[in-house]
Amino acid sequence: MALAHSERRGASSLNIGEVLASLAEEFPSMTASKIRFLEEKGLISPQRTPAGYRQYGERDVERLRFVLALQRDQYLPLKVIKDYLDAIDRGERPESLPGGLTLAPRAVSDDVANELQAMRSRALSEEQLRAESGASASLVESLRSYGLISEEDGRYDEHALQVARACVQLESHGIEPRHLGPFRAAAEREFGLVERAVAPIASRRDEAARARTAEAAREISDLCLTLHRALVHGRISRMEGS
Repeated sequence: MALAHSERRGASSLNIGEVLASLAEEFPSMTASKIRFLEEKGLISPQRTPAGYRQYGERDVERLRFVLALQRDQYLPLKVIKDYLDAIDRGERPESLPGGLTLAPRAVSDDVANELQAMRSRALSEEQLRAESGASASLVESLRSYGLISEEDGRYDEHALQVARACVQLESHGIEPRHLGPFRAAAEREFGLVERAVAPIASRRDEAARARTAEAAREISDLCLTLHRALVHGRISRMEGS
């Protein structure tokens, strides 16, 4: 079952306040402005009454929950999510999203909700971090000492887990945490660049501006990563031709 714009709405319809109430437990910071922003970006398309009021059906709410969960848990730009959903709307069956998350092209069901829940940022003990990443105690200590991961009240987040997993693989190629300082410095410079780029939007205090700021930051960061990958791969391709 696709998450299609054109799919028939359920018998009941909700106004925007009722939609916010249904999302409040999982997305407490959700606002009407953010919903309108997602509509502006083409992620949802509610029906309208003859007077122009928006009417949201069950499928609209499911689609909203799907988009918000991917944005929150996978930090994906809305363009990436929209391209994925557009493919579903065309009847295609995209296999996965960036980051390896695989979702069947169907409405958000309990199975999908559970899969997204499993990918959500978690608070991990060092033991859990080591078990899930395969990192040794000495590697975790090195990652901490070189500022590549950090803990809060003895717990690590999903980002630390991703760093640890990558560094386990890099270690097998002889690349140790002490070699990775340039990556941390580059990440800090990139964040500074993103922060400056979105500053004109961030200076506004309304909810819609905050949503646009976060989305612009994701898009710029994604483009920076694409640029970095292309530059490095370009150098590698010259190795093959030499």
